[in-house]
Amino acid sequence: MTNKYFLRSVFVLQAVCALFFVLDILINILGLRVRPINWQFRELIEIGAAVGLLLGTVLGGIALSRSQARTRKIESQLRAASGAFTELLEESFSDWGLTPAERDVAWFAIKGMSTAEIAGLRSTSEGTVKAQSNAIYRKAGVSGRYQLLSLFVDELMADAVTKRDKDIKASGLPASDETTPVV
Repeated sequence: MTNKYFLRSVFVLQAVCALFFVLDILINILGLRVRPINWQFRELIEIGAAVGLLLGTVLGGIALSRSQARTRKIESQLRAASGAFTELLEESFSDWGLTPAERDVAWFAIKGMSTAEIAGLRSTSEGTVKAQSNAIYRKAGVSGRYQLLSLFVDELMADAVTKRDKDIKASGLPASDETTPVV
């Protein structure tokens, strides 16, 4: 939240300082008459505006650097999560004793491909893909593609639900059933 106000403050500071210089130039170009001020006071205003622009540039650079660091951190976490999902799939496939062909079909099914698309990619008939899919569901203990996918989603969400429930318990509010997904 403070980062948002910080960035707004930097923007306002730079806008006010730039506005001073732009107005000064416009007044000179248009030949407008303004009440003269003491030249020493005017120099102080110009120095203040220049320092404000420099300060805004430095603070903007700091904000940009922080933003880039946060982006790198999030991208790293995303890569880790993607790797964790892949590891979870491979571990489950091994636990269920899937054949290499069944692993391929399971991967494509989890990616959301239709039976016809899987058959086309694997150069097999749709009947073969359906038989392999049924073997996968039987070995995984589920009745279909959506339940297969939900096994993995539930596993990945288990840590988030557990953490959320711990936070709720710490706050004194009643916790949810751990099998209830958080949306």
